[in-house]
Amino acid sequence: MSVVAARSPLSAVFLLHIALEAPLALQAFWSPQSLPFLQMNNTTVVMLKLYAALVTGSCITAFLAYPLPEFLPGKRALAIGFCVYHSVVSTILLQTPRFIPHTLGPFFESVNLTPEVLWGTFHGLLGLGMVVWWQATLQYAAAVRGVAQ
Repeated sequence: MSVVAARSPLSAVFLLHIALEAPLALQAFWSPQSLPFLQMNNTTVVMLKLYAALVTGSCITAFLAYPLPEFLPGKRALAIGFCVYHSVVSTILLQTPRFIPHTLGPFFESVNLTPEVLWGTFHGLLGLGMVVWWQATLQYAAAVRGVAQ
């Protein structure tokens, strides 16, 4: 029984998760007070550090899952978990009032393109990317399931 461990180039979506999450996680660990968030207090700093710990764990998991074959149930479960995470974060960020006191300029403000909306859009696109990866790699899982039977 020989199974070819095919890899999809769409697995790069796991690396995109790291690219989106790692900068915030690193800064939240070493200098959370320097993050450009409004109304930071001790409680929010502690919560931010706890969130950074979770995100760091997810980045390490994504890095370890990236080279694995597409048909492994653990990699597929991780992708669904990331899809749910990024979809929920996107929804929250798109509906939240302003909490980042920076602007992208008057033109972007006039079309309601704020840092929160941009950040939420990136999360939404990454959630969609996880769904695309899932659908595009179904044939790998089906092929392995067929060989195993």
